[in-house]
Amino acid sequence: MEKIKNPIGRFFIHLSLILFAIYSIVPFMWTLLQSFKNLKDANSRTPKFIFTPTWDNYTDLWLREIPENGATIAYFLLLTVVLLISLLLVAKHLPIRDGYIYSFVFVGFVTLLWGIPQFIEVAKFYDYFINTLIITVGTVTVSLSIGALAGYGLARYAGMASVIVLIAALGFRALPRLAFVLPYYWIGSALNLLDTHLLVILTLVAVNQPFTIWMLRSFFMEIPGELEEAAMVDGCNRLTAFTKVIMPIMWPGIISTGLFSLLLAYNEFLLVRLLTQTNWTLPVAISRFTGGEDPRHLTLAAASAISATIPIMLVILFFQKNLVKGLTAGAVKG
Repeated sequence: MEKIKNPIGRFFIHLSLILFAIYSIVPFMWTLLQSFKNLKDANSRTPKFIFTPTWDNYTDLWLREIPENGATIAYFLLLTVVLLISLLLVAKHLPIRDGYIYSFVFVGFVTLLWGIPQFIEVAKFYDYFINTLIITVGTVTVSLSIGALAGYGLARYAGMASVIVLIAALGFRALPRLAFVLPYYWIGSALNLLDTHLLVILTLVAVNQPFTIWMLRSFFMEIPGELEEAAMVDGCNRLTAFTKVIMPIMWPGIISTGLFSLLLAYNEFLLVRLLTQTNWTLPVAISRFTGGEDPRHLTLAAASAISATIPIMLVILFFQKNLVKGLTAGAVKG
């Protein structure tokens, strides 16, 4: 595709991109403003852009009772989160192996999430947030583990069996969500797994696995087979060559695929709503505030939507470089 040199054409292209960016950002910004309004300002007939912001919507959403030393606890939590995120950002520049730093940060976040309810009376929304994290991490981990091995095998084996598997995976991917509900609801009833994280994870993996396999296979197709052959000549077996040689090259593709899987699991509504009664995730929890007649639900819905969006934004920003590398390396090719 040739670069457009006509100044008028470039002007209209940039204008279109700016208008599309504004069109995409305005709903989020309006929701952000609504989350900081009181009931009177949020339900005003005339939209208000200048108002006195309040944190009451977020405290009502996350806390059952505000502790006496709430400001001190909030500053401590904010400082801890900033330090952990800073460690992630500078991990490659420290004289310590990246794996140790990432493990320390992971343990730090898990400890922090476990410790918050021990000192603060959190509301039910916090439990929904923890459910979302468990289901999302579990789905991404299982999907990538199976998808990496399956994608590698299908990329290296060119027989008719691989074609049949790929076509079958594409067919399963085309099935609607409801096609998975009844079988897994029956499995959950038979194994007493209804309303558990495990059942939701297994269902989301089944929905997401065809996409994961196809996407990772595209990445493996871009990697020359001579690399693992050279490793096997040096004494590695197939699995060792896969883990020691291929996987380090595949990290941009793994991260790109993992982010798509993360978004699918994090935003899933229908399957979670039908397979659980109490262990809801954030999308299901937010729906509680969008269909009620209580005018107070308007600001709570805005605060819950912003609260659910911030973690995803942080993850995307942190992995942005790897995501761009993965997409430009051929992940979206057929």
